Amino acid sequence: MTIESRYTAEQDLGILSVAGHLGRDAASRFTGAVGRVLARGTGPVIVDLSGLRGWSVEGQPAIADAARRLAGHERALELAGIPADGSVVPDRGCPSIPVHSDLATALAVHAAR
Repeated sequence: MTIESRYTAEQDLGILSVAGHLGRDAASRFTGAVGRVLARGTGPVIVDLSGLRGWSVEGQPAIADAARRLAGHERALELAGIPADGSVVPDRGCPSIPVHSDLATALAVHAAR
């Protein structure tokens, strides 16, 4: 299984929408999508996972890697609409990853800032 992604630039943040299944086979596609986000935008990045059918133990490290890559460019990663199991297991050295119940909530938090 693989993933599809779409990037949208808002005023001071980016939204990376991901659909499909984030497993070992799709991790490289996700990494590529994060690379495109780094090249195209500024500010924090909300990764909207509401279209994700699931993720595997092998796919979750791609999230931590993305958080580290973005932090290296002084950008934060946030998650919205994580899969039903609700687990995010960042590894050591991973920056803090805020988790929002859905994209609307994440955008409301940013609008209030």
